[in-house]
Amino acid sequence: MKEKVTVSNDTICAVSTPPGTGGIAVVRVSGPEAITVCDRIWHGRRLAEAVSHTAHLGRISDADGERLDEAVATVFRGPRSFTGEDVVELSVHGSVYIQRELINALCEAGARLAERGEFTRRAFAAGRFDLAQAEAVADVIAADTKASHRLAMSQMRGDFSAELQRLHDGLLELVSLLELELDFSEEDVEFASRQHLLELATEIKGTVGRLARSFRTGDAIKRGVSVAIVGETNAGKSTLLNRLLRDEKAIVSDVHGTTRDIIEDTVDIDGVCFRFIDTAGLRETTDSIESQGIERAIRRMKSARIVLWVLDAGRPDNVERTSRDVIGNLSDDQTLVAVVNKTDAADPGSVCDRLGRLGCGNIVKLAAAKGEGVEELERKLVEISGAADIRATDVIVTNARHHRALVDAEASISRAIDGINASLSGDFIAQDLRETLHHLSTITGTITTDTILQNIFENFCIGK
Repeated sequence: MKEKVTVSNDTICAVSTPPGTGGIAVVRVSGPEAITVCDRIWHGRRLAEAVSHTAHLGRISDADGERLDEAVATVFRGPRSFTGEDVVELSVHGSVYIQRELINALCEAGARLAERGEFTRRAFAAGRFDLAQAEAVADVIAADTKASHRLAMSQMRGDFSAELQRLHDGLLELVSLLELELDFSEEDVEFASRQHLLELATEIKGTVGRLARSFRTGDAIKRGVSVAIVGETNAGKSTLLNRLLRDEKAIVSDVHGTTRDIIEDTVDIDGVCFRFIDTAGLRETTDSIESQGIERAIRRMKSARIVLWVLDAGRPDNVERTSRDVIGNLSDDQTLVAVVNKTDAADPGSVCDRLGRLGCGNIVKLAAAKGEGVEELERKLVEISGAADIRATDVIVTNARHHRALVDAEASISRAIDGINASLSGDFIAQDLRETLHHLSTITGTITTDTILQNIFENFCIGK
């Protein structure tokens, strides 16, 4: 059962294509009077007589009745439309003037300008999809890489919602059994063993936890995997950045301390978006401006998901010195990749040996100036991002709101498990389970209380 959403009964209109001038523009009209409103400015076959899902050539007039443009009108009759209402999509030439005058004409004919997201909100209210799928519409539109598009499409077609529905059904079973025990408390009836309840609750917790943990990968793929490039001065960080971006973004110089501020840009590697951050070289300095750059470098390094520690193959003594700033500032959820650069000019063996003694497991040797080894580094980055390991059937959470709800749900189900293990009264356990249901229902927009009651009466014969 979907949460009741109130929407107006107005007929709304808006330009659905990106703002600006283009070859064509599409203006969408939705509502009970959508076809009637369009017929008032339409010259051609009457749209009121058109069959659903058909396109028609004609012309449109502006608010003063003057011919505005030739157009194609596509008619979608509810409920077989995106919003579940009657919808007309008017395709016109992409002139900004035509778009503006068409919207004015539609408003004069009885429509009003749509609010942000109102078409999708009406689709949700009509039951075309749940709240999680509705939110995925925006993600599909915003996706700019293969990986982010694949995750958004998975959520929009309902893979995440189906996983949540399975959790919802399992929780309903748990709560219903406990609610029945409370109804028959005077008769000391146990409808399910505590061991059975514990097994079900533990299984649900495992799934909720897995979904919550997937957010780290999903969020990185959606927004771009942040990669901080750090290391000693003149190790080739800016050269590496330019190679990765395939652009002369950073100034390259033999002078130490050239990079003093943060340089950041994104690039698509094998369908995954990476946000590369070039930082000031790490070294002792008395230059106040360079010192600020180093402080910023360390701050940005701490916030990155992947840290590329660039080292000069010919300067092994710098490994231990810069390790204090790099390894000493990493957290457990960050991945370090040691990049031994300038291997065309020096044997990297000594540097690699020292990195091994420091416990660095990810080591890539390259010569950034010549482009040697850069492809291997790119493959390593894609591997670390986790995008390559995502299967078509995997459910990955990409929405921060969903992640927060899952974290709260995991906490609630954990309390329920603790209650079962402590042999607490069924009403205390049921309360924690209801909280878990509530948190999950905020993701899809379902109502839990009425659903629980309905499940009790439909699936159990209470005998009185």
